[in-house]
Amino acid sequence: MKKILTLLVAVLATASVAHAQFGIIGGFTSSKTSIDTKNISENFKGVSLFHAGIAYKVKLPLGFAIQPALTYEMKGANLEQVKSINEGLSSLSTKAGYIQLGAGIQWGIDLLVARPFLLVQPFFGYQVTGSEKLNVLNSSGEEYNNFFKTAKNKLEYGFELGGGVEVVKHIQVSVVWFKNLGYLYDGDKITDVGAAVIGAYKDTKNYSGIKVSVGIFF
Repeated sequence: MKKILTLLVAVLATASVAHAQFGIIGGFTSSKTSIDTKNISENFKGVSLFHAGIAYKVKLPLGFAIQPALTYEMKGANLEQVKSINEGLSSLSTKAGYIQLGAGIQWGIDLLVARPFLLVQPFFGYQVTGSEKLNVLNSSGEEYNNFFKTAKNKLEYGFELGGGVEVVKHIQVSVVWFKNLGYLYDGDKITDVGAAVIGAYKDTKNYSGIKVSVGIFF
């Protein structure tokens, strides 16, 4: 029995490697976030950025495929006006670049020249670049800058849902909606500086948005 199981695993592994492809992926990211607070009624406006990286696709039986990917993801948002705060931020632009590892699972129908598919991809990542640009009312802004630098969450995790099409087994085009879970800023790191502003911003939700990707597989 053990020999049969070993042989079956070996056959499946060989078949998987035979249907594996290395790829280069990249594309357009439109991301935004929102503020969950009674003090501010505004939403952050979206920012158009990009993503790029590498992927490894392994075709499985029954129309399934797994496609892990390692990418550099730029995400951000703009808040142009803050209401109900007399002394604090009047605007904020935030951007962050993450090294992100995704574990994509696809299911599709092979139509020979094309393979339409659905996909789900959990991911996690770590911020390696970023910037915060803010305008502050009645203040030099130094204290607020220090707050945003120290309170920003570096670790991200979330998921992507969407679909796409693979053409002649070498070109992929996909559109997904992504959602970063957790908060953009860490409430445990909040100081006493600018209590009204901090109270409004500590509940800022993390990034979500749409990604359009093109991949070339070899």
